[in-house]
Amino acid sequence: MRITLWLNNDVAKLLRSELRRSDTSLKAAVNHFLRLGLKASRRREQKPFVVHPRAIGLPAGLSYDNVEDLIEALEGWQQLFVFDRFWA
Repeated sequence: MRITLWLNNDVAKLLRSELRRSDTSLKAAVNHFLRLGLKASRRREQKPFVVHPRAIGLPAGLSYDNVEDLIEALEGWQQLFVFDRFWA
């Protein structure tokens, strides 16, 4: 396929230096670097993120059925923890 490309000055400069370095034709160099760029721009398939849930349970005597007691117990533990750290 024939096509006209308008290259930015920086790209043309890089392409010219690559042509001198590799001693290849303009057509081969453009094809090579277009292939590299197009392959690199493809999205790679990623494994889906999976969460593995773990049961952490509740301390003995507590239940989710009575949320008020659960909150009171948890707040009480927090106050004991703060109290213990204060006096430690």
